[in-house]
Parts: sequence; C-alpha cells; structure tokens
Amino acid sequence: MEDPAFEDLTGRARIRDAAIRLFAERGIDGTTVRDIAQKAGVSPGLLRHHFGSKEALRQACDAYALDRIVKIKEEMVFDDKLVNPGFLPSVHPTILLLYKYITRALLDGSPSAAAMFDDMVTLSEQWISKHMPDVTDDYRGFAAVMVGMQSGMLAMHEHVSRALGVDIFTAEGHVRMAGALTDFYSHPLLDSDLLTKIRGAMDALRAATPRTAAGTDPAAEGA
Repeated sequence: MEDPAFEDLTGRARIRDAAIRLFAERGIDGTTVRDIAQKAGVSPGLLRHHFGSKEALRQACDAYALDRIVKIKEEMVFDDKLVNPGFLPSVHPTILLLYKYITRALLDGSPSAAAMFDDMVTLSEQWISKHMPDVTDDYRGFAAVMVGMQSGMLAMHEHVSRALGVDIFTAEGHVRMAGALTDFYSHPLLDSDLLTKIRGAMDALRAATPRTAAGTDPAAEGA
C-alpha cells in the first residue's frame, strides 16, 4: 500500500499488504503462502503465527480493503479533502490497487467472495440511509443495484478498457472512467413525466406479481 513506507510497517501489516498485491495480480489460487512471505520479507512461520492460514489472511485482506476504501471516500466527501491538491494523488495508487484486489476477490466464486459482496451492500445501505435518506424508499435494493453496477463495471474491465482505449486499472484509465461516472451520476436520465409513468407501471407489476416466501429460491420454486 502507499500509506506508510512498507519497511516501517509491522510484520502483520507487511504480510497483509504483500498479500493484497499478490492476490490482486495472481488471484487467491495463484498465490502461495511462501510467495506472500517472500514478498513481505518474513518467514512462512510468521505468516501462520499472525493469520493461521491463507484463507484467514484473505479474510483479513477483504476486511481491510473494504474499510480502507470507505475511509478514503469519507475523507473525500466529508472532510473536504478533494480541495487539497495533494490528497487525491497521494491515495490514487491505493485506490487502484484496492479496486483491482476487490475485482479479483469478487470473481473467484468462493464463499468469501459472496460474503465480501454482501458486506459491500450492507456498508452502502448504511451509508445511503445515513447520508442520502431521501434518495429511495428501498435502501437495500438501491445499495444492491449500485454495488452490482460498480463491481460489474470493474469485473468487465477488459471490455471497458478496450472501449476507452486505456486500461481502467492505470491512473490515466481510472481518471477517465471516474470522470464518466461523475457525469453519469450528476445528470438524471429520466424526466419527471417518464419517471411517474415508470413508477406507476412498476407499482402495477408489483401488485400483480406473487410474492416469494422469505428465504426461498425463486429459481428452485420454478418461478
């Protein structure tokens, strides 16, 4: 990570940061405990002492990545650090690395990946209900769709990068993607008349659609 100098970190933090870099580049299955220990400059025994196993280390990396991203965004929005010309350049490499890590983690199909997505939705739901309470009546639905859209764009980074002509996991590509996202979120795509019609149609569809019992799988029920 880009925060303190790597050599100044504790052994545990150095292992975590080395794992994040390797997991982001190679994936979980493509990275061994020995690889992580070597990159961190520690013994495999010290890694097991701090984390116990590669899976436990992965869970610690997941938690750290989500927490760090949320804190950076809160600093930008609520601490008004966007007006500080040195802030974004200082955290941008960390943002790129964590986005790459999170994308890899979400695509590996493991229970940890599912838990990470659920955590992202929960964090987003809490943030929306606290800071944007009037944006929707369905905080969970809004959060799930927003996280799905954002993570889906990152998961399709090869296609998005090809369309833009620049890798979105590079500084140049990410800045262009972020600019497009800013434009996207700052302009309503639906006028008030069309929005009223869509909401009316959705209400009618909702009233006509049988509700699925909580905890059941619509696909399994043949819905």
